[in-house]
Amino acid sequence: AVVSTQSGHYGRELNLRTMDRYNFQSQLEHLQSKYIGTGHSDTTKFEWLVNQHRDSFASYIGHYPLMDYFALAENESKARVTFNLLEKMLQPCGPPPEKPDWM
Repeated sequence: AVVSTQSGHYGRELNLRTMDRYNFQSQLEHLQSKYIGTGHSDTTKFEWLVNQHRDSFASYIGHYPLMDYFALAENESKARVTFNLLEKMLQPCGPPPEKPDWM
């Protein structure tokens, strides 16, 4: 939605870019409020990693052929592999780091 500058409408091009940026920002804020895993401006590295790990584990559990592969590779039953992944979802990256006093 960028207007050509050949006809001398530079101001119009700038306004459209500003509107596009505003629309993108409002859509991003909507997604971040709707879905936990998309994060927000205050998301820490630890929180982001926890979300990534949990999403991965949930995907593994939902794809049965992948669970078959994991069970075969670990020489465990599918139920045991599922149980282990569910346990890992509690604290996939270990305990959370201590927050500094100023936070």
